[in-house]
Amino acid sequence: MPDRTSHPLSFSVWPTAWGPVGGVWGAKGLQRLVLPHYQADDLAELLAWEHEGAGRDEAPFERLAALTQEYFNGRPVEFSEIPCDLPGKRAFGGLVLRACRQVGYGQRSTYGQLARQIGRPEAARAVAGSLGRNPVPLIVPCHRITYADGSLGGFSAPGGVEVKRRMLALESAGRGG
Repeated sequence: MPDRTSHPLSFSVWPTAWGPVGGVWGAKGLQRLVLPHYQADDLAELLAWEHEGAGRDEAPFERLAALTQEYFNGRPVEFSEIPCDLPGKRAFGGLVLRACRQVGYGQRSTYGQLARQIGRPEAARAVAGSLGRNPVPLIVPCHRITYADGSLGGFSAPGGVEVKRRMLALESAGRGG
């Protein structure tokens, strides 16, 4: 991904089969991803308004745009090569997001499993709370995390749990299951 020299932040909006996706890129990588929900112009205005001083620049997003287009076309995709600006490696939220990022395409985990993975087995609710604040859904695939009984739990991205259900169905079909 290119270094940002002209703007400390850049944003972009690109088409996918499910609708426009947008992102914000900073010095450490992707800071925000907005899943399909808005019209392209509205999403661009929202990102520019919420990230004052950000310049529109497609270059940092070229690989991410290609991967998200593949994803929403139903092809198995991994986003591990996309650098993300996440909380520190020792911060609870950073631990949760990094653990969640390891859950692969078409796989699922639970809030409790993630809590145990980060060494905090009693913290399943706090894990859910951290995932509810995930700034880069899909790249940190919080949609793949469910309750222990298999029910979906929440999803804070626009469109809510129905989008989570659709994404899981897309991945299940994409891996032949």
